Amino acid sequence: MTQSKKAKSTAAKTAVARDERWLHFYRQMLKIRLFEEEVNQLYLGAKMPGLAHLYIGEEAVAVGMCEALRQDDYITSTHRGHGHCIAKGAAPDKMFAELLGKAAGYCRGKGGSMHIADQDTGNLGANAIVGGSAGMATGAAMSAQMRGSDQVAVCFFGDGALGQGLLYEAMNMASLWKLPVIYACENNQYNEYTHYSETTAGGLTARAEAFGIHTESIDGQDVRAVHAAAQKSVEQARRGGGPAFLLCNTYRFHGHHVGDIDRAYYRSKREEEEWKTQRDPVKVFAQWLIKSKLAGGHLLDRIETEVAAEIKQAVTFALAAPYPDADEVDQHVYA
Repeated sequence: MTQSKKAKSTAAKTAVARDERWLHFYRQMLKIRLFEEEVNQLYLGAKMPGLAHLYIGEEAVAVGMCEALRQDDYITSTHRGHGHCIAKGAAPDKMFAELLGKAAGYCRGKGGSMHIADQDTGNLGANAIVGGSAGMATGAAMSAQMRGSDQVAVCFFGDGALGQGLLYEAMNMASLWKLPVIYACENNQYNEYTHYSETTAGGLTARAEAFGIHTESIDGQDVRAVHAAAQKSVEQARRGGGPAFLLCNTYRFHGHHVGDIDRAYYRSKREEEEWKTQRDPVKVFAQWLIKSKLAGGHLLDRIETEVAAEIKQAVTFALAAPYPDADEVDQHVYA
């Protein structure tokens, strides 16, 4: 084979791999969407104890960020963390089991919706403390630096965390010591039931800029834009270039939690419909795939059918799984 033919063959293989990767992005986003829709049904059917905070509408952020990471890279999550967990590689059946308090769950049913962790995929865990994982992610990045590895940590948090002092202490340390950590702010516009403009003074990116941290503001509904910014920041951190702050502007389609049904007192139906019809990240990406001729409608329909079957099978598994034995109550508890 001539050099010219070899080059063409290599280029063709690279193009195919790239196209397949974009379809993987779509599959991951769809998996999060259908998983969360099923979580809502479990709640409405009184099959799930407690509440859950749905990630529907924000799928592009988790997938765009996590697809820039290796399996041994770290993430820390939030109370709205199912999307992060799936995007980093968690299995839906074990996640559903955890939500239902079953022994087959990632934390043997003891963590529930807001405390899922999966160390095999680098997920150090979700927690219900707003901004609470900033210290965890920054500490993981410091550990990677001290061990001489090239691992990177990503800290997911919402716009509400911009009012928490821990975040600023962590960013200050990360900047001083050039720690390999990416601060991914998911600005879904609302601190629970209050628009961020009423709670957060000044510019959102100005906070990180004050520490000399590389900062970008991104359309969080565009998975390609999120991924491009994430790749650049992760590569920089991996080379010893220090932290980055990515402000991902997004929107939660549902309420603060599954029980937040009547939202008219803090945001309008018109606003919700505009985001759902014009800025749905799954639909926006599907339209781009079709327009770019990377996939036709039939292929996307087939992917949706396959993902839906996977989610249904995972729910069936979790519903049938046993609860942990009562004598486990004092296990995995640390003081």
